[in-house]
Formats: sequence, structure tokens, C-alpha cells
Amino acid sequence: MAATLHFMCGKMAAGKSTLSRKLAEEHGAVLVSEDIWLQQLYPDEIKGFEDYLNYARRLKAVIRPHVTELLRLGLPVVMDFPANVPAQRAWFRALLEDSGANHLMHFVDTAHERCIEQLHKRNRERPPGSMPMSVEQFEAISALFVPPAPEEGFTIQVYR
Repeated sequence: MAATLHFMCGKMAAGKSTLSRKLAEEHGAVLVSEDIWLQQLYPDEIKGFEDYLNYARRLKAVIRPHVTELLRLGLPVVMDFPANVPAQRAWFRALLEDSGANHLMHFVDTAHERCIEQLHKRNRERPPGSMPMSVEQFEAISALFVPPAPEEGFTIQVYR
């Protein structure tokens, strides 16, 4: 039986990282968190959204063969990486094609106002992997969000 790749979709501060940790525990899965890897690898380099995009692209190039091999070996994987726009979801699609894994996209459909509340909490508590983010930055990044569409062909579980 093929392993399952679990991955996240939802606005910033929607609760994707919290859900990722829970899913990894429930499924005995390997958890791969983009925010933690980026923070550990590039602690001083990411100053803004463009920096994030550049370093995230580099990280994905390294992570993809590793995750593909884990899945091929039958290990379930939870990726706390965003699948928030079609281009990001295409990356997950390619990873699935490479590995032959099953998948489940976890769409954390949290109300915009609730995301802002959780953003303030995250800014105060600074959990591992988090970076302080202003409401203005949140709004700019949220404006790019594109919910998954049925024609993309993913199996989706929605959380509201």
C-alpha cells in the first residue's frame, strides 16, 4: 500500500502548523516544516516576502527528492509547506507523481478575522519557525491566496 502525503492549504495564521503537528502524531508520519527549516538554515537572510520566496524555492529543491524517497519507502509524510496558490500545488502534484504516493490536502479554511487574531497570538508567543508579521504583511500575502479548485484533482479535507 502506498504511503500518504499530507499537505496544507490555508491563509497565514489559519492553524496549518498546529494541524500539521497533530496529523504527524496521529499518522506516525515524518513532519517536514518549511518555517522551521528556513529559520534554521537562513536565520538572518529572510528579511521580506521576496527573500522568503527565494529561500523557499531553494529549500524545495533539496527537500523534494528526500520526501519522494520517504514516500517510496512507505513512510507517511506531513508537509507543513503552503499549497496556497496553483503554482505551489503544482509542486505538490509533481512530488506525488514522482513518488506514487497517495495524498490528502488539508484545507484550513479559517475566517480572515480569526487569522488576524491568531497572527497577533503567534507574534506574542513566537513558536518555533515563526517570524513576526504585521497585519499589513498578512493582508498583502493573503491577497495572493487562491482556494483549491475541484479541477485541480486533489483529495481535500476541509477544516472550518
